[in-house]
Amino acid sequence: MPDISDQAPDFTLPRDGGGSVTLSKLRPAPVVLFFYPRDDTPGCTTENKDFSELLDQFAAAGVQVFGISKEDVASHDKFRDKHGLRAPLLSDAEGTVCEDYGVWKEKSMYGKKFFGIERSTFLIDATGRIVKIWSKVKVPGHAEEVLAAAKAL
Repeated sequence: MPDISDQAPDFTLPRDGGGSVTLSKLRPAPVVLFFYPRDDTPGCTTENKDFSELLDQFAAAGVQVFGISKEDVASHDKFRDKHGLRAPLLSDAEGTVCEDYGVWKEKSMYGKKFFGIERSTFLIDATGRIVKIWSKVKVPGHAEEVLAAAKAL
């Protein structure tokens, strides 16, 4: 997992609605990357809705926001349309970006072990350096906390 003050690992990923996003090409805009486990599950839906509701405030602060999970673009499109989501969703179907950011972890539920995305958020400054990392995110109030940190850049 990269650490605070490390250069954020660069990537190009396909996004909902078509096209792709290359992290390094977003500079000098600060960027929020929120990694979430699955489309259309309760916690992930709430987290995506929370970021969507605050998107205008992030934009006013000059900050771009992207959600990342391993589902494909078709899944992201369906998820976005079903819930009226506004934050762009990136597809890391191969899992390389999840690995680069250290969010692909062994988890356990009901005694079963499996690998999945640990809900995590990264705030990246205008130079491409990671300035804040939230790991094992609890959804309530998280988007607001990230917005406050982004505004403080």
